Amino acid sequence: MNTHCGDRMNLTSEKLPKNPFYTSLSHYAAKNQKLFQWRKEKTDHYSHATLVDTALQLLKERIRRGDTLAYFLRGQLYFEEGWYEEALEQFEEIKEKDHQATYQLGVMYYDGLGTTADTEKGVEYMKKIVDSPCPKARHLKFAAAYNLGRAYYEGKGVKRSDEEAERLWLFAADSGNPKASVKAQSILGLYYSTKEPKELEKAFYWHSQACGNGNLESQGALGLMYFYGQGIRQDTEAALHCLREAAERGNVYAQGNLVEYFYKMKFFTKCVAFSKRIADYDEAHDIPTIAQVTDCLPEFISRGMAMASFYHARCLQLGLGVTKDEATAKHYYSKNSYQRPAGDLRPKQTTGTPQQLAL
Repeated sequence: MNTHCGDRMNLTSEKLPKNPFYTSLSHYAAKNQKLFQWRKEKTDHYSHATLVDTALQLLKERIRRGDTLAYFLRGQLYFEEGWYEEALEQFEEIKEKDHQATYQLGVMYYDGLGTTADTEKGVEYMKKIVDSPCPKARHLKFAAAYNLGRAYYEGKGVKRSDEEAERLWLFAADSGNPKASVKAQSILGLYYSTKEPKELEKAFYWHSQACGNGNLESQGALGLMYFYGQGIRQDTEAALHCLREAAERGNVYAQGNLVEYFYKMKFFTKCVAFSKRIADYDEAHDIPTIAQVTDCLPEFISRGMAMASFYHARCLQLGLGVTKDEATAKHYYSKNSYQRPAGDLRPKQTTGTPQQLAL
């Protein structure tokens, strides 16, 4: 029987975990210094495109000499540059010999990167990683299990099952192990705060584990749990500490919640200054970039921008902390989306304008 969830999370794939055999590729770089020399050159002398071209030429030479890792690195460089068709072709060539290539193919087929989405094929590749007895696949298993859990949660490539998703995420989270899937730890925090009935103590536990392991999404979530006393005793000081740190690290949803806090505390000058920078983001272009850099879910980034836009508009409309400007206020009101993301820990408002009710 499937657990009923009131709201469904919009999830993203887990990035390729670092290979312990070449931690941050430093071991490989030490053995192949010329290949990585381009990384050290000052960018004012070389454009990014020139650096990438230089790297590709060096990788081509390493491949000619029979360097097996260079094949994967070329595919990964294509992937990071967004050249997904070239990456797919490279990974396909070496998938039988390289587990990292198999992992990336699973992500690409599931998400439709460089090819038409084929979720069943994506699931098949992730299962290969999870079931592999090879020691070189070990560092990929937790992340692959998280991705499989996502497939079961979304019902794509497999029959939907929240129970199986939860089981796989718990395996991937590995009791808070920092070397396991920290993304799974964070998603479990969101999952337990969205399922019906909610399990907020479990949500707090998993967000705490993920935050302790550096997860930015969970740091912001912990701030809200402390702020509203959900799953833990209310503690405004701890809440603001978490929200401020998360905001400084680039969590846009935490930034939006701080804007709301400044407004409600009547710190209008601070509210105006802080909200404008966030409200001026271009959703279409900035959300994917911020999500890539921070690994925060796009719907929460969008929500943070919407909150900042609303309160910036409110200050402009009423002349709070800034010269009254109703025309500009109307522009910022128009940027306020009305979607509450699944896992939003803030209590819903029951009175106020349509924009306020959306917040």
